[in-house]
Amino acid sequence: MRKAYEDGHRVVLVVATRGEEGEVPDGLLADGEQLWQRRVAETHAAAEILGAHRVEFLGYNDSGMMGEPSNDAPGSFWTTPIEEAAAKLADILRQERADVLTIYDDNGGYGHPDHIQVHRVGTRAAELAGTPKVYESTLNRDRTLRTMAAFAEQAAAAGVELPDVESDAGFGKPESMITTAVDVTDYLEVKKAAMRAHASQIAEQSFFLSMPDEAFRLIFGTEWFIRPGDDPGADLFAGL
Repeated sequence: MRKAYEDGHRVVLVVATRGEEGEVPDGLLADGEQLWQRRVAETHAAAEILGAHRVEFLGYNDSGMMGEPSNDAPGSFWTTPIEEAAAKLADILRQERADVLTIYDDNGGYGHPDHIQVHRVGTRAAELAGTPKVYESTLNRDRTLRTMAAFAEQAAAAGVELPDVESDAGFGKPESMITTAVDVTDYLEVKKAAMRAHASQIAEQSFFLSMPDEAFRLIFGTEWFIRPGDDPGADLFAGL
């Protein structure tokens, strides 16, 4: 997002929910403050850091993690009819005359129900609005496994607990499926600042912010996308 902004593109962030079902550390919220209020403020703060010109919330409720009762609660994004949500997003795409829409891959990166629903809703919204390019943001499973293996001893010595990616078949996509890689190594400090803006989700001692700088560069210095029908090497910004 920051790269697009600095390259002169208009960047619009659309968020499906306000993160009501998230976990929050004790003492983080002020008296009377609701988690959704903090999450909305954090989203705006991160969006400003990343250069977003506009932020919109679709207004659905957070569905929680897969398998939780909140998945099926009235108003949850997971239970929202795709055509309904897609119509809302398509309206924004038409207003912006968007050239590119980025969504999650078909498993939402790691199986989160709302991320999966973003994939479904975004795919349909692009069809309705006639948005010409749709890129599915994903995680490079192979690169992540190699990086974690290389830094396992260093992480253990530092007391950093690495996620168990190897046994999680739903994490990311293999490199053979990825069509587009965007080099964002020039924006790693911006990315960290945006992560820190989401303090209710990403604590300073989390895996994301406590890993060695070189590991962070290897995992987060490239952003990975799939554009169905494209050959590997497709450029997200080509022709814009």
